[in-house]
Amino acid sequence: MNVREMLRAYFVAGSQDFKQATNRPQALLDCLEQALKCGLTCYQFREKGAGALQHRDDIMHLAKAAQALCQRYHVPFFIDDDLQLALTLHADGIHVGQGDMPILELIARVQGRMLVGLSTHNIAQFSAANTISGIDYCGFGPIFPTQSKPDADPAVGVEAIRAVRAAGLEKPMVAIGGIRSEDAVTIRAAGADGVAVISAIAQSGDVPRTLAQLLATK
Repeated sequence: MNVREMLRAYFVAGSQDFKQATNRPQALLDCLEQALKCGLTCYQFREKGAGALQHRDDIMHLAKAAQALCQRYHVPFFIDDDLQLALTLHADGIHVGQGDMPILELIARVQGRMLVGLSTHNIAQFSAANTISGIDYCGFGPIFPTQSKPDADPAVGVEAIRAVRAAGLEKPMVAIGGIRSEDAVTIRAAGADGVAVISAIAQSGDVPRTLAQLLATK
């Protein structure tokens, strides 16, 4: 699977995204496996924020379980902003934000051992990332207002995706932020390679239907 195909239906989640569950870690694993069965193309383990696990051993245990599911279904497993965990687990990739470890330092540390994704929130950030060969893809957004990240940047809208591509910036892009599964076709038509979602899958009452919409071509 190449990077652009990998980004098609990208799930970002941790146990904190299953607030209604009595056993949040198990709810994450159950949801992840269902999504993997239905064609999910990438998963990013993001155990962060209110309600997330706090003890390192618990985080490690859950990450290993999620990674094992991804390996079973031959889907890339990413870690969000935790280089030590990513290296320990030999993750397929790591994703960082603008305020996390400096991207050039991260690239030097992983030395080609895993894929690297970087969050970008405007054309200037995407343009800067576009020149760095060690960045394999950029997250771009938030496209729409989102409740999943309380400190999210302002929404940029679908037009910003078109503007990035119109500027000749061709780095693989996964759009993120407030995206519903029914938005996926429009977002890819605008120039994104795929969509990254949290609540669209984590809070879905029908995961097979949600994945079918995320993967739809028209």
